[in-house]
Amino acid sequence: MENQEARRSNTEQRSMKSIPPYMKAVSGSLGGVMEACCLQPIDVIKTRLQLDRAGAYKGIVHCGATVSRTEGVRALWKGLTPFATHLTLKYALRMGSNAVLQTAFKDSETGKLSNHARLISGFGAGVLEALVIVTPFEVVKIRLQQQKGLSPDLLKYKGPVHCARMIIREEGLLGLWAGAAPTVMRNGTNQAAMFTAKNAFDVVLWNRHEGDGKVLQPWQSMVSGFLAGTAGPICTGPFDVVKTRLMAQSRGTGELKYKGMVHAIRTIYAEEGLFALWKGLLPRLMRIPPGQAIVWAVADQIIGLYERRHLHDAPT
Repeated sequence: MENQEARRSNTEQRSMKSIPPYMKAVSGSLGGVMEACCLQPIDVIKTRLQLDRAGAYKGIVHCGATVSRTEGVRALWKGLTPFATHLTLKYALRMGSNAVLQTAFKDSETGKLSNHARLISGFGAGVLEALVIVTPFEVVKIRLQQQKGLSPDLLKYKGPVHCARMIIREEGLLGLWAGAAPTVMRNGTNQAAMFTAKNAFDVVLWNRHEGDGKVLQPWQSMVSGFLAGTAGPICTGPFDVVKTRLMAQSRGTGELKYKGMVHAIRTIYAEEGLFALWKGLLPRLMRIPPGQAIVWAVADQIIGLYERRHLHDAPT
């Protein structure tokens, strides 16, 4: 048993030194492309439900059917370009920065990473991605998704680039960072939980430790990723609803309904009730855990291949 623990410690220390952050960034970006293509309709439905203050949509199926019937099936892929670009960049930054932070926080003597350090690394990666990538891309995506119809003549925003230009012209550059505070809270909390949970599920379910050279089957990575992605949406539902409401309102149309994160939470609670803060939770649960399953299925294969070819097969 002691020999096994010693070997495990050595492989963990060697992998943390040898696996470059750019490899994890590449693995995450490729997973993000796959996720965006598969799950964009769920994201459109989630956004429409969160913006629905009048109760026009009766649920996920009704919302999807209504959008398809009144606007065409293509409307379910509204905002795909900024969504796919945003996911690709987001996962590259998330995986890469998390790897850098984990390396910084690992124990200098043993090379091990504590759960506390893993949480901090995940939170830091979430905050960084929220400020650099997620907020401006989601502002553009949500503005495009809330528009009803497909005729360009009837739409204020003609596409992602035009939308970004219009926001900057009417609201200033900071208009692209509307809702930054709840986005930081949502993403930081999500990634702290996700990275920790993913590692824990890999160990508990498959006895796979980082750096041991074991490559999970894609379905195993999908199970771990799916389970790791379930807790975040439940815990961060209010932040996500508030983020969507803040991003959707345009500063160029007059007085703003929501003045900030705290004011938005209070207003939504007072006008629509407590459960309104979890609007869109079901489509989030339909999108995020499967999305994490897809991302990790791709990322684990790439990282595992690198470990086998460049770490364990390399001379020590």
